[in-house]
Amino acid sequence: MIFYFSGTGNSLYIARTMADYHSQTLVSIAGAINSGAEAYKYTLEDGEIIGFVFPVYAWGPPGIVLEFIQKLKLNRYQGNYLFSVVTCGENVGNVMNVLAAGLEQQGYKLHSGFSVRMPNNYILLGDVDKKELEKQKLAEAEKTLEQVNHTVDRKQEGLFELEKGCFPWLLTGVFYPLFHKRSIDTGKFHADDRCNSCGTCEAACNCQNIKVQGKPRWGNRCVQCLACIHHCPTRAIQYGKMTRKKGRYINPNYFNK
Repeated sequence: MIFYFSGTGNSLYIARTMADYHSQTLVSIAGAINSGAEAYKYTLEDGEIIGFVFPVYAWGPPGIVLEFIQKLKLNRYQGNYLFSVVTCGENVGNVMNVLAAGLEQQGYKLHSGFSVRMPNNYILLGDVDKKELEKQKLAEAEKTLEQVNHTVDRKQEGLFELEKGCFPWLLTGVFYPLFHKRSIDTGKFHADDRCNSCGTCEAACNCQNIKVQGKPRWGNRCVQCLACIHHCPTRAIQYGKMTRKKGRYINPNYFNK
């Protein structure tokens, strides 16, 4: 069983590819959260593997992932092999430490973890990658994913192949908590005159936080996945003045379902 969260498709592509390779069920974390269930209950088959795939946000897991884990109930769990794959623009800090701690609180053990470098989409800081670099990252990701699949096949424990970056304790210990506190702020999201009220942003929102009534309106529940910005077909959605001249990115395999 592979649980995933994704905004612009990088992690969805990884999760879908791994689910197909290992013949596993694919479960949307956002879908589970939006169901409103008091607990997220799943029954495991004998020896079934468990995977968590998601993007790194400020060198830590998206808040929605930790929220999901806090209410996760895995029936017939018997120490099943549990791994995680995190996607990132460059590096991941100590994201696995945070994830492992969250899982441990629920009685689950993280056996292995991997990072996969993918095209950048967090345009509130920086911009999308140039096309040449985007293609390079996607090609390298294919090779990395092949290695990860072989490792998971062997159920190899204690293997954490991660690009942590410099001073990972600082990245995750300082910047991640700051991001986590501010990521729910939706006050700067707005749609400019190019908006045609198509409703794409409402459909793309992982938190069901957007309602299109003429122009989109944002509620207070947000994880800053930026799906609304990147999926907008007219590039009308902005975050303050930060994104007006920035590029947009959706994983090229996003719609190949």
